[in-house]
Amino acid sequence: MLALDYGSARCGCAVSDPTGVLATPIEPVLRPKSRRGLGRLRGLVRELDVDRVVVGLPLSLSGADSGQTREAREFADLLRRELTVPVELYDERFTTRLAERGGGSASEDSRAAAHLLEGWLAAHTAVGPNEEHDG
Repeated sequence: MLALDYGSARCGCAVSDPTGVLATPIEPVLRPKSRRGLGRLRGLVRELDVDRVVVGLPLSLSGADSGQTREAREFADLLRRELTVPVELYDERFTTRLAERGGGSASEDSRAAAHLLEGWLAAHTAVGPNEEHDG
């Protein structure tokens, strides 16, 4: 599993372990919508043997869309055309705040992606592997 905390200048990245328990921040991808950025994301999916990509959806506190939300949706649509694995959106509210507080050597964007992935993994595990999930 690969989680992305999208930003037009830099996209935080985190990957899960094969068991789907741990989320580890990895190097962010610069300018993810550029040809080079998309190439790097395709490479990560291939190199890390990713079977799903989760893109953080920055909803407002009320759950409404914002300009950033629309950008994240457009980015996810672009990835669906570019990648050979499923791409889904997942509510990322509070992940940046958690990353700011957490510290560590990874970039704040990638730490936010790790928090996003931890939330997705926890929700997915709670639902069960064969049940639908509306995250």
